[in-house]
Amino acid sequence: MGGQRIAVALACAALAACTPVRTTAPGTVGVERQALLLVSSSQMMAGAKQSYDQVIGQARSQGRLNTDPALANRVRMVGQRLVPQTAVFRPDAVSWDWEFNVIHEKTLNAWCMPGGKIAFYSEIIERLQLDDEEIAAIMGHEISHALREHGRERVSQTLVARFGLNVLQLAGSGPVVAGQVANAVQLGWLLPNSREHETEADRMGVELAARAGYDPRAAVRVWQKMSKLGGSSGPEFASTHPSNERRIADLTVYSQKVQHLYEGAKKL
Repeated sequence: MGGQRIAVALACAALAACTPVRTTAPGTVGVERQALLLVSSSQMMAGAKQSYDQVIGQARSQGRLNTDPALANRVRMVGQRLVPQTAVFRPDAVSWDWEFNVIHEKTLNAWCMPGGKIAFYSEIIERLQLDDEEIAAIMGHEISHALREHGRERVSQTLVARFGLNVLQLAGSGPVVAGQVANAVQLGWLLPNSREHETEADRMGVELAARAGYDPRAAVRVWQKMSKLGGSSGPEFASTHPSNERRIADLTVYSQKVQHLYEGAKKL
């Protein structure tokens, strides 16, 4: 029993020694939250490149990669305007090995892996009839996830959650208590943190778009279109994303906050 107490004490001390870090500058939108990161950025980027190459390679072999050259060029042109603006949040991101591809698939999604590996699915552009400003809104959001290293943070959060459950087991807690704690961690920490990630990416995304000369209010239009698609994602407290209504309200405020950046960029 004494050995268990010592193991618990050592584990808690090791976790307490971890210091939160700031991954980005706040920018005009003021995203300043620090993050606890327990895995290295280089590990995340290496894993992302491998995963991205697999996804792109499979799409290419199946004849689903950039099959509409005009659409692929639109996405890349938007990306080329957004990338230089990442310097306001973190200067190193400008030199990432950025890639932009369109996968022709009926998936309403787009994403950016660590290190700037971006993919849009044709369905999100075609079904929502996105103009370039709306593509910029979505891409700015996804790029912001990579800038903030949200993927790295989520991996770290999962490690902390597993660590906590292991500590409980070392301390002799039964499976019922461990299960209750696991549910509490999911609802009280992991999901809210995921929603916070989405809000941060929304706010930074409108700033990236505005600085690149795209109307930041396009982000509001995107979520208005998404809302019209219908369907329910369940209660917000049990979701990884904010509700559409909350998202639209927040984007309305923050798009106005960066409107002067858009007006300035248009004059250049």
